[in-house]
Amino acid sequence: MLNTYKELIINQFEAALCMLGACVDRCPDLNWHEPVVELKFCQVAFHTLIFTDLYLGRDLESLRQQVFHRENEAVFADYEELEDRTPQQMYDKIFIKAYLRHCRDKVARVIAAETEETLNVRPGFKRKNFSRAELHVNSIRHIHHHAAQLSHLLRLNTNEYIPWFSSGWQVVDTPT
Repeated sequence: MLNTYKELIINQFEAALCMLGACVDRCPDLNWHEPVVELKFCQVAFHTLIFTDLYLGRDLESLRQQVFHRENEAVFADYEELEDRTPQQMYDKIFIKAYLRHCRDKVARVIAAETEETLNVRPGFKRKNFSRAELHVNSIRHIHHHAAQLSHLLRLNTNEYIPWFSSGWQVVDTPT
């Protein structure tokens, strides 16, 4: 059962990240800083990825110590996204695509290393009072929530269609 869980969680993370990636790829430059509720398109993409990254780890310090974060210190700066305030920083598409690749790679590593014991542990994050197994499902739902927001915005403002990805990573044609 453990291997079945790992396979389905990896597949669903990949599908959710694929949908987010399609939104990023298909967002025209003119819409990259367009409002999505109280954030901008690029900030929603970053928010989605930083919380995916955080909850795949064990705590905030392990997030900050990752090589990807150290190599991009200027972008992560003071980790304003994790504060109880509206983020101000904007993010370029090249960085967001690199961050998405980092999260995809991290999903594969983290889920492959999970055991029955680690999946049953309660994570040390505020407002996440359930097992790591459920935290992974919660993270997938979070990715889908924001990918749906971005997809909807693209459909309304640019008539760009973002397909649904049911399982696993899929190569998506990007507009020319």
